[in-house]
Amino acid sequence: MSLKVRSHEPDAQGVVLDITPESAGWRYVGFKVVRLAAGQVYDGGEEGREACLVILSGIVDVTAGEECFERIGGRADVFAGPATSAYVPAGTFYSIRAASDAEVAICTAPGGGNRRPRVIAPEDVRLETRGQGTNQRFVRNILDDAGDAESLLVVEVITPGGHWSSYPPHKHDRDAWPQETFLEETYYHRLSPPQGFAFQRVYTDDRSIDEAMAVEDGDVVQVPRGYHPVGAPHGYDLYYLNVMAGPRRDWVFANDPAHEWIARGAPSGPDTGE
Repeated sequence: MSLKVRSHEPDAQGVVLDITPESAGWRYVGFKVVRLAAGQVYDGGEEGREACLVILSGIVDVTAGEECFERIGGRADVFAGPATSAYVPAGTFYSIRAASDAEVAICTAPGGGNRRPRVIAPEDVRLETRGQGTNQRFVRNILDDAGDAESLLVVEVITPGGHWSSYPPHKHDRDAWPQETFLEETYYHRLSPPQGFAFQRVYTDDRSIDEAMAVEDGDVVQVPRGYHPVGAPHGYDLYYLNVMAGPRRDWVFANDPAHEWIARGAPSGPDTGE
């Protein structure tokens, strides 16, 4: 089974992507994208699973339990600044009503329901620049490991054309805190201009997984384990929305030892002792 999942035309509920733990063959992460026409309503919520509703574009009203958040969102597309999101605790059922044409990503993971619904406004999103030169990318931490959630980690990343991201290649597939944590992950890709493409490779040390993919606008790459670098060709800026979850809500990763020298900034390759 390929790790890449393509989006499709909206179904009757507006769903264009739907990745469940069952479909992915794992335990924690769920990811869905709905595309709604103005006035259309999507209802959701699951017992035992919390949700972060990331407004990719447009304006929506969200009702979560007894809370109502009116006319939230508003960005034109995913490249136009940080998202507005709504956090929904496990066991709280919600409704998304599109006040304009809108797209919403629904990120889910296990939870016990001991939080309250809330809006995560753009000004609440911690911004970060990572890397240098053609390894530079721009990170929007919606729910990082210091954020208030039970399992979910949610982040947006902008990678300029010609740059690399999730690089040097890193992994988080061992439950070995504090050295490394086990986190399943999805990458939801968008491109500007949208006819572009990017590349992602997912591979393990023993190469039991080794899949290199050309990804296009709207594709998802599932990362059950292994390293997972991304490259954006010249001329096409890349956005991706990461969703991570695992048995411990900490993001602790390990770089591929063969490429660790890049993170250290060594000018001429790894120190081989020669």
